[in-house]
Amino acid sequence: MPQTPHVERHFTGGATVRDVVIGMSDGLTVPFALAAGLSGAVAAAHIVVTAGLAEVAAGSIAMGLGGYLAARSDAEHYASERRRELTEVREIPDAEANEVSDVFASYGVSAEAAAPVVAALKARPESWVDFMIRFELGLEAPDPRRALVSAITIAGALLI
Repeated sequence: MPQTPHVERHFTGGATVRDVVIGMSDGLTVPFALAAGLSGAVAAAHIVVTAGLAEVAAGSIAMGLGGYLAARSDAEHYASERRRELTEVREIPDAEANEVSDVFASYGVSAEAAAPVVAALKARPESWVDFMIRFELGLEAPDPRRALVSAITIAGALLI
């Protein structure tokens, strides 16, 4: 009997969806609140419209910049933690090996069963650091283009 290959499809656009939601929620609320407030204070409709458009332009720049800086901060945090883990793997390898065993213990794997994996990681320091970043700290390597994409997505969603 032929076996159908197992194909997994996972949604990977969570960061983009988050950026769209942030941009659109700001773009839907702030200009409306500004226009509502101004319409009670100013009789000229063109001033209200001009102020609303100015807010949309300024808001898209500000929110886009905020998204850019947040993504850059995430990348800098990841790089800093990676450097720290690399230093620890070089300077205190026994303590780091115990941390690997602790990670496996949290999944119910005994120290004896984890020992070959610990030894294999010790032989490959870069992979060891990658393992510690992912499973000890729960960090994922950021996409180097994420900051620019986030800025454009948030600013565009606010404009829309």
